Amino acid sequence: MKEANRILQYAQLVAIAIVAISCYQVIRIFIPAILFAVVVCISTWPLYLHLRYKLQEKSGLAALVMVFLLLVLVIAPTALLAVNLADSVTSIVDATKTYLSQGPIKPPAWIVDLPMFGERLNRYWQELTSGGKESVAVFETLFGSAQSFLLETVKTIGGSLLQMMFAAFIGFFLYRDGEDLVQMLRSGLSKLAGELGEDILNTTQHTVASVVHGIFGAAFAQAITAAIGFYIAGVPGAFLLGAATFFLSLLPIGPPLLWGGASIWLFYQASYGWAFFMVLWGIFMISIIDNLVRPYLISRDSDLSLLLVTLGVFGGIAAFGFIGVFIGPPVLAVGMTLVRLWTKHSAKSV
Repeated sequence: MKEANRILQYAQLVAIAIVAISCYQVIRIFIPAILFAVVVCISTWPLYLHLRYKLQEKSGLAALVMVFLLLVLVIAPTALLAVNLADSVTSIVDATKTYLSQGPIKPPAWIVDLPMFGERLNRYWQELTSGGKESVAVFETLFGSAQSFLLETVKTIGGSLLQMMFAAFIGFFLYRDGEDLVQMLRSGLSKLAGELGEDILNTTQHTVASVVHGIFGAAFAQAITAAIGFYIAGVPGAFLLGAATFFLSLLPIGPPLLWGGASIWLFYQASYGWAFFMVLWGIFMISIIDNLVRPYLISRDSDLSLLLVTLGVFGGIAAFGFIGVFIGPPVLAVGMTLVRLWTKHSAKSV
């Protein structure tokens, strides 16, 4: 009899394992979309509740409006970025190759006129470009590699757009049925972790919200500010550069690469006043958000280091593709916060 019960238990475990593995195989390709939808819903849940109240507690309509906002504010700009980047990469690289093939590139006049260093910089420039066809061939090879890399990036962004569309679809149901899902999760965590279950749920919610508001809220503000500055200064592709600022702001010293490059381009075009404006705009408008606003928003509910943000961005991209930019930092932050919570709880128990 005991032997029969043991065989029955083993059979039940095998059946559960088969079902679990089968479920994983079915939803495996949707995991990035599910994680993205969860991150978005958690971070925007107060806005959804306010909107639902304004719409007389119509959950379905409020969820539909939130999904529409996701499409307009996140998915549509990402799609436009992919399209504009694909168009710009080829044209810029081809134009650069044509420019290089015309012969040595003369330095701008303002370099020669610089006091003290002008003659030395001019001589260095002449030595750099005196390699003739060999130098041109090297530059063309480098630009060709850059073109391949950027086009591969465009493909990655395009592939993640499909995941974002799935995330929008999933997000509708997470918004509409979110309270019931949270209640089920709360009950499950209470059975598994006891009193710690409620703390885990609350900590996860606060951590995700603070990370998203701090990192991506500040990145969005930097992107808007940068795009305005590029447009005012007359830099071509202001929207594309603003969108690129959003993603580069997730990395250390990312935005200065763009507004600094735009300043150099303006100097090269002899637009010295606008170049000086771009430098001031970058330092006092774009960078101030990164140095003041972002730390304040993150520190309200979590303590997320710059290293963790960087690892989250690159690790998220490696694991989930371009959509991992939005998934990696919150997931790492939640993991780190839960480890601290568990360690603190274990110390109290001892």
